[in-house]
Amino acid sequence: MASVIPSARRTTFCMHRYFSRSWLALLGLLAAVSVAAGYEVAFSDSDYSRQVCSGMWGGSNTYINVTFDIRTSYGQVAMAIYEWNDVKYLGAVTSESDDSLPKTYVCTTDAVKSGFCSYEDIGKFIFYSDDGTTMDQTSFWTASVTLNQTNPLPRGLTSWQTRRGKTVHYMPRQEAGPLNPSPSGILAYTVPIQYQVRKTGYYSIVPVTVISPTVRQTSSVHPTYNGVVLFKNTFEGQLPAADYPKVNFYLIMFFVYALFGCAWAWLCFKHITQLLPIQYYLSGLVAFMVVEMAANWVYYRYLNAHGKNAASILFLFVVAILDAGRNALSFFMLLVVSLGLSVVRENLGKTMTRCQALAAAHFVFGVLYAVGIVELELESTSALVLLLFVIPLAFTLSGFLMWILHSLTATMTQLAARKQRYKLKMFQRLYYILLAAVIIIAIFFVVSSYSFSDRLAEDYAAKSWRARWWLLDGYLAILFFVAFWSIAYLWRPTENNRR
Repeated sequence: MASVIPSARRTTFCMHRYFSRSWLALLGLLAAVSVAAGYEVAFSDSDYSRQVCSGMWGGSNTYINVTFDIRTSYGQVAMAIYEWNDVKYLGAVTSESDDSLPKTYVCTTDAVKSGFCSYEDIGKFIFYSDDGTTMDQTSFWTASVTLNQTNPLPRGLTSWQTRRGKTVHYMPRQEAGPLNPSPSGILAYTVPIQYQVRKTGYYSIVPVTVISPTVRQTSSVHPTYNGVVLFKNTFEGQLPAADYPKVNFYLIMFFVYALFGCAWAWLCFKHITQLLPIQYYLSGLVAFMVVEMAANWVYYRYLNAHGKNAASILFLFVVAILDAGRNALSFFMLLVVSLGLSVVRENLGKTMTRCQALAAAHFVFGVLYAVGIVELELESTSALVLLLFVIPLAFTLSGFLMWILHSLTATMTQLAARKQRYKLKMFQRLYYILLAAVIIIAIFFVVSSYSFSDRLAEDYAAKSWRARWWLLDGYLAILFFVAFWSIAYLWRPTENNRR
């Protein structure tokens, strides 16, 4: 089954205004953030894949609620919920001699005749184990659910519980018994079905329409269903479990950037009469990055509270523009420094125009990439579409890096010829930092390409949901942070700036 898966004083004053405005913006935006119940996924019998899957952070109050729309749902549904490690127990091998035949997943009269299940389990998913494991020892839960029925529930079949003002259906648990016991007989749906989750994992909900001889259809309407699955994690909000680590990550990055920014501002103030033009640019970029980290944090906080809507899409473009602008400005600054502006040459002439054109292209492709990795479903998007978002950015990035390294070599050659050893030492260290960054990025692309090459595998989402945010966001953010502050340390304000 497929997974679904300047002056100096003005500079210091401007930095103060940046930090003050960022805090005011945070307070204003967070005031509008209200916490939502959980991550919701709509499902329908017309979906290409009949299962809803998501990672979950398990805890004492975590659960899955399955709600059918009683206005548009009719007939009988075979339903199963399980953690992905137990998928091997889903369905029975149809033929030991013919591997081309798919498994038999639902208990029908034919399955009963073949000995795959008993008559009492008709309409349910088949639990099959050849290692002696029982259903109670796994996360597997299955039921034959009738929709839009008026018959009363069999006595003793269900219990009722109110959670957050909503009535939910859950199976009574016996002492020392399974956490989610499967009901016997037929379950008449009237309220949301609740599945308790205590362990972190990747959970799947599979509803399939069936026609059972025990429940005759009294209408000519074909069995159909629509509904919503709610994943209630250990955190409050609508983000999927795979994306929630970004909230805390960008909060930490905001405070770290702000702390380093304060240290940089102190150095600028201490050596205010010795500041160089490059240090004005660095000061502005530091303030820009503090604002960017704050914007990323508030964006994911907003998504967690309100989910995807028109405002979140607009917010996404703002964050994408900030991120792409940060990268383009950083590489542009590195390039003109590597070309020896104000050190070897008074101006760059037409070369400056080419630098600006490359920075503009990198900015545009950066925006497209940032939006793409958030909006696209990696498991279902074609490789060609993914490459259209990655290759242009990779070309401009490679162009920047190669041009910077080549220019650095030429600048260091000129400084060595002039015997300007102090400046030469700074540029040599810059060269080593960038060379290390290139090597790390190359390793990253190899690792990420290897990881994403398996994205169509059945168990890809189940194995990668915890680490995917790190590959897409965290790794490069940490690399940029380390590289930027290493370079900023080399060009930090000192009493010998103009030596």
